[in-house]
Amino acid sequence: MSSPEDPGMDPVTGHADTDEGPSGPVGDGGAAAGDPDPASDGNNDLNGSDDISGDAGDGLFDESAGAAADGTLAATVASLDPSSEEAVAEAVELAQRLEAERDDYLDHLRRLKADYENYKRRVETQRADQRAQAALDLVRELLVVLDAFDAALSHGNEEIRPLQAQLVQTLEKQGLEVVGEAGVPFDPNIHEAVMHEDGDGEAVVAEVLRTGYLWNGRVARAAMVKVRG
Repeated sequence: MSSPEDPGMDPVTGHADTDEGPSGPVGDGGAAAGDPDPASDGNNDLNGSDDISGDAGDGLFDESAGAAADGTLAATVASLDPSSEEAVAEAVELAQRLEAERDDYLDHLRRLKADYENYKRRVETQRADQRAQAALDLVRELLVVLDAFDAALSHGNEEIRPLQAQLVQTLEKQGLEVVGEAGVPFDPNIHEAVMHEDGDGEAVVAEVLRTGYLWNGRVARAAMVKVRG
């Protein structure tokens, strides 16, 4: 008995009647999916050849640069060859010239340093003198107040003595010295003789008419005195 024909089978070939070929579906006039593209392979080959030629070009450039550098170095070494008397003479002359320039620079630097140190000392001295002079000027302005205290005390105003003593003590801590002692040898540097009386021996201060003052060893005002001798 014969079985009915399978409508899905080809009666001639015995294979299933499908639209796919043996290797997969085939499009209209196209190649099977997954097959390599010959044109693409050609492009890949060309790209590969470009990379190789680029690497080769870099290698040739590096070799050329290295050869040029080696040639320059060799020429430099040859020009400085110690065996050449001319090169040695030039090197000695250059060393002597550089040593002389170094000594000149060092000498100039030492002079500049010494000048700067002298300038610093001079400026510091000037500033100290200015401060001392400013303080001396201030003390001289205060002498009028001290004279007023002395005049009041000479008239019997003893109640102001503590104030006078406090002011004098404060100034003495800063460098004030009172010149008002009688019976001491006359010193023209700190005494101003306005009166004189006869006497034997060297000149001495017989009486202090106005008190004098020193400020840190400098005369703020000479003492007005009467001299005997």
